[in-house]
Amino acid sequence: MTAAIYLNDLGVVCALGEGRAAVASALFADAPGGLSDNDTLLPGQTLALGEVRTPLPALDDLPVGLRGRNNALLDAALAQIAPSVQAAIARYGASRVAVVLGTSTSGIGESEQALRTRAETGEWPLGFDYAQQEMGTAAQFVRQRSGALGPAWTLSTACSSSAKALMSAARMLRAGIVDAVIAGGADSLCRFTVAGFSALESVSALRCNPFSQHRCGINIGEGAALFLLTRDAGPVQLAGWGESADAHHMSAPDPKGLGAIDALQQALQRAGWDAQDVDYVNLHGTATGHNDAMESVAVAQVLGTAVPASSTKPLTGHTLGASGAIEAAVCWILLAENPGHRLPPHWWDGSADPALPPLPLVAPGTRLARAPQRVLSNSFAFGGSNAVLALQGVAA
Repeated sequence: MTAAIYLNDLGVVCALGEGRAAVASALFADAPGGLSDNDTLLPGQTLALGEVRTPLPALDDLPVGLRGRNNALLDAALAQIAPSVQAAIARYGASRVAVVLGTSTSGIGESEQALRTRAETGEWPLGFDYAQQEMGTAAQFVRQRSGALGPAWTLSTACSSSAKALMSAARMLRAGIVDAVIAGGADSLCRFTVAGFSALESVSALRCNPFSQHRCGINIGEGAALFLLTRDAGPVQLAGWGESADAHHMSAPDPKGLGAIDALQQALQRAGWDAQDVDYVNLHGTATGHNDAMESVAVAQVLGTAVPASSTKPLTGHTLGASGAIEAAVCWILLAENPGHRLPPHWWDGSADPALPPLPLVAPGTRLARAPQRVLSNSFAFGGSNAVLALQGVAA
């Protein structure tokens, strides 16, 4: 019998706040929050961004190569699950606790600052280390900070990165390689990503408007979410997952959604669910023309048009490599700490695109008659890297 995998604990920090209680309060608030205006990352423009505004750890006690905003976000999330991590290390041994993370920026922001200094002065600034930019730095940091000594690596597959990190953690647990995994991801705001998506004409200056006929692009965000995964029963089970790589285009999704459909079907099959078993879908929902069109087609084909769905990116921004983990965190809260049976609202202008299948987007204040039990979370990335998580609440 295949071992069940559980998400035993969660630490999260994003534009909605730091910690599960703060995120839940802002998530289910009567008005949309999270995003704030920023006029520094794209010179000459003010953009709505999902910026973390709570103070972050300084990391001054660490080697320079491990310092930076990305790792500070991870540190804030890790601190929330530290007791559970230390209990796992004490129970299983440090070598049986692994780290698998997803990111797309790593320390690019620190490199940007260093390059500006070098351009102005001709010298690299003191306290800069190129290692800050290495993708593997995230896993190295969490491994050192937590005391885990098992395998550790970082995945970088754009917006599916941290969803795939959870899948990778589950496979390692099922293989018996380790007994616990710290898994999730982080991404931090920087000029590189904002300018890059702006060059693709994919950034909205205002709060994004997913699935509207007036949608005009994404809001970039930042944050981190970390889970402790084990085979021991916990509040939320990673019941299944699906992933595909359709390689349709470098940045545009397959308009037929074939890869997304495949990932959705795999997730249902692994979980042993039928479409009617799903209580809610957290959509990738970037508010770009191509993504929303593709995703609505894929969801409608696999699940029909009756399953409640929403995009939480108008609240968190699109956190890129961290989005899979942060949106899994939203689902974890929905399943484990949601006595009101609420569903995450879909904040938009309400003007549906008549060219898209009519998904039942969750209105603010929506509650189910019973506790939600089974949810899907979609993450669709550049290059046709598609990932879907199937999460199930565990009755107390």
